[in-house]
Amino acid sequence: MTQIDFYTGAPDRLLIACRLCAKAMQQGLRTIVHVPDTDLAERLDKLLWTFMSTSFVPHCRVGDKLAEVTPVVVNNQPGLSGAGNFDVLLNLDGVVPPEIGQFRRVVEVVDEAEENKLLGRKRYRIYQGQGYDIRHHRLGGS
Repeated sequence: MTQIDFYTGAPDRLLIACRLCAKAMQQGLRTIVHVPDTDLAERLDKLLWTFMSTSFVPHCRVGDKLAEVTPVVVNNQPGLSGAGNFDVLLNLDGVVPPEIGQFRRVVEVVDEAEENKLLGRKRYRIYQGQGYDIRHHRLGGS
């Protein structure tokens, strides 16, 4: 069954997402990052190139001709086409994608913004109601 990991209290949601992508890549896990819009996809794309001073996370956008062989793919399209080709879904959207059962792991990153906390709690209850095993990782000092 799919493992769900919630990382809450993220001081910078995109930076945490980048670190989690790098960790998954080091473990040989292909990751798709689901974002709600083009703006967030572009911000994440730039950060994946620059967040580490000595290296970068190889990535591309969904639909790119190299998406089949790239360790991290950023998706801002509705649905997760080709979900079965990935090990990890890193969900930065406010809703639970219907394809979550196709992944070994689903990762949710929730920052301290009140709206994001409310949406995160809602997603947590949905996963819990569907019987998923959920692990919680508290980030930050509080």
